[in-house]
Amino acid sequence: MSAMPRNVPASTDLYDVRWLRSSYSTGANNCVETARPRSGPWSGLLAVRDSKDPTGPALLFSAPSWAGFVAALR
Repeated sequence: MSAMPRNVPASTDLYDVRWLRSSYSTGANNCVETARPRSGPWSGLLAVRDSKDPTGPALLFSAPSWAGFVAALR
């Protein structure tokens, strides 16, 4: 079994995704966006990208990893 991917070089490589931005975000593109890929090797993971660079890389997290990260921020 191979390891789960941890990132994609270009978020445009993620197919069939809808990027969502936090409701706390301003119009200045100073936040992160998240998406849940539905197919391919990224299915079931959470993708996170910088809203200032929508074609740039995206980090991939499992649901428990992301929940732990967000909980640590609070």
